[in-house]
Amino acid sequence: MSIVRAKKHLGQHFLKDQNIACKITASLLPVTKGVLEIGPGMGVLTRHLLKDTKFSVLAIDIDQESIDYLHEELPAHKEQIIYGDFLKSDIRNFYTEPFSIIGNLPYNISSQIFFRILENRDLIPQVVCMIQKEVAERISASHGNKTYGILSVFLQTFYDIEYLFTVGEQVFDPPPKVKSAVIRLIRNKRKKLDCDEKLFFNIVKSGFNQRRKTLRNSLKSIISPDFASETLSLRPEQLSVEDFITLCKEIQQANK
Repeated sequence: MSIVRAKKHLGQHFLKDQNIACKITASLLPVTKGVLEIGPGMGVLTRHLLKDTKFSVLAIDIDQESIDYLHEELPAHKEQIIYGDFLKSDIRNFYTEPFSIIGNLPYNISSQIFFRILENRDLIPQVVCMIQKEVAERISASHGNKTYGILSVFLQTFYDIEYLFTVGEQVFDPPPKVKSAVIRLIRNKRKKLDCDEKLFFNIVKSGFNQRRKTLRNSLKSIISPDFASETLSLRPEQLSVEDFITLCKEIQQANK
């Protein structure tokens, strides 16, 4: 096999620039020994990772053609390159101890991957990934910013997020129509919320689903008519993570 065909339905854009690949893998801090690469494709990141003795690497891909190619190209590492769907796999089958995630994530499912990471946040203290630049800016945006949204709040609740660098379209095959960016997520010290987690997620989602409205209007289905809080006069993008937690505690107390 000489090359893997990029498949549009899998959102594949293969990185071909070795300098960028090296820069991405160098962004992975030695936080954990175990590292899971999502979507290795033709293995441009995988090769760099496998050479680094600091890490014990697994790579998972839903594309059988990519798996066959990598097994042929890297025969000594066959057992470390597995076929599977990260979104549907039991994450604890990969590592029993905390592990880091790295990858050039498919744009069409990057949000789903982040929600999966959130579900397993206590097993995943670090994520280094390349995603669409617009999504990277949204995730790393602070409150008060137009791009600040649901995923910004959810991820920033449990991770410190660093926008590392921008990547142009020309370093991919085929080139995407948008720029990309590499970000790093490091698990923060928040072990659990000081309020009901399900209610917290519901408040954030309900608020941003009607982001042009004030919270007094967007949270009508969650709060009682007589619930009072100065925060209700604000729009969701004006609230920091701590503000949302405080509001959640107030609503929780009022609903008792």
